[in-house]
Amino acid sequence: MNQELFGSAAADQEKPYERFLRFGPESLTERELLAIILRTGTRGESAMDLAGKVLSLGRYPREGILGLMDISVADLMQIPGIGEVKAVKLKAISELSKRLHMARAKSGLTCHDPASVASYFMEELRHLPSEVVVLACFDAKQQLICTKQISRGGVNFSFVSPRSVFLEALRAQAVGIILLHNHPSGDPTPSRQDREITQRLRKAGREIDIPLLDHIIIGDNCYTSFLESHLLEGEG
Repeated sequence: MNQELFGSAAADQEKPYERFLRFGPESLTERELLAIILRTGTRGESAMDLAGKVLSLGRYPREGILGLMDISVADLMQIPGIGEVKAVKLKAISELSKRLHMARAKSGLTCHDPASVASYFMEELRHLPSEVVVLACFDAKQQLICTKQISRGGVNFSFVSPRSVFLEALRAQAVGIILLHNHPSGDPTPSRQDREITQRLRKAGREIDIPLLDHIIIGDNCYTSFLESHLLEGEG
């Protein structure tokens, strides 16, 4: 095997590429898989060494491989031996993993099953450092037509206007909508503001015959559905 693949003599004892071919990807550690992507090391350090440093950048509660969701290209380039090309490759992998999850989840998505909707949006929203509000529009066959980011706020605040929400719903010719947003704290418990926004949208939706089917709050691999929690029947 070409020694360039791992960049140093230490690679003789660490051959994730050959192990991948012989035993399959499931036999490799996260560090070994990253080393294959990085391909080369630098003077005195193998690709395995660099992979270990990448994994060490993750901070609680998203340590290890999950840290790639939070780490920027600039952060990665602070590691000696990781230039722009390698940093972009690593970030592309984290984006692909998110999209693979969404593609798999979409096959079972239905607007009347909060768990399926939460699963579809989970990887897109749960890693974000600030609150993001997303509108999901559905047609008469309960199929997802489109999604639209409505608002991006601070760590604990998002502003949602019923006007902006229903303008997007009308453009999409939606017959029903679901609102989603994330709680960067990881706790999907609805706040007072979440409840107030939900009731405003529910009332507006009834007026124009585009019902708010649910409001789902995404936490860290968990969610709260207003539909499941019987919170859509609030005041008014």
